[in-house]
Amino acid sequence: MTEPSGASSDKPRRPVVVPAVALVAFTAVGITALLGGLSEAPDEPEPLGQGAVLDQGLYSTKFVESRVTVERAKTQFEEDKRFVELVFDVTNQGDKTFSVGLPAQKLEQAFSLDSFAASLLNITPAFDKDAGPFAFAQAKGNESRQLQPGVTSQVIVRYRLKDDEQPPDRITMDVASFEEEPQFGSNDLAWRMVAKEVGDKWLPEIKARVTLTVKKGDAA
Repeated sequence: MTEPSGASSDKPRRPVVVPAVALVAFTAVGITALLGGLSEAPDEPEPLGQGAVLDQGLYSTKFVESRVTVERAKTQFEEDKRFVELVFDVTNQGDKTFSVGLPAQKLEQAFSLDSFAASLLNITPAFDKDAGPFAFAQAKGNESRQLQPGVTSQVIVRYRLKDDEQPPDRITMDVASFEEEPQFGSNDLAWRMVAKEVGDKWLPEIKARVTLTVKKGDAA
């Protein structure tokens, strides 16, 4: 006789085998979803060294070197001064004059500035407040605090060393960039440091991380 339709079969069903790898993957995806989805690792700043050239938008900057220099005393009542210097070849790519400036004392203060030195962030190792920094530009044999449009100037940022202080072996700095944005209530463009809002602060975005070996020579 023919077995009636819908009748149960006496044959045991085969268990469904799920590979262990698939279970692990499924579990991992489930946990990740519960934790808010897949998160991407933050991009690391571009690592640069001596001789590198960086397009910062407003400035084109070559990282020439770091060195120890000595400013000899001019009279018997003065003393020699030693400095650690950061040397850059900077071209102002804007259409007006900008300031050499100084590195900002606090990171959250930097984004509102458009000077070249303000784009130098997190300089390590840190120097004492009494050490500076001091900054100036040299172009055609003249010292200045300004960067003229279309002109390449050698910019020097220096820190004074104490009499018994040894210079560091290397200096690392984070470097920001600039972009043109419309001014508030106007269509006129102005250069602004690229920054992102973090909480109630605007912090500069780091475009590159530069490490320079300090050339000591006989000045150390």
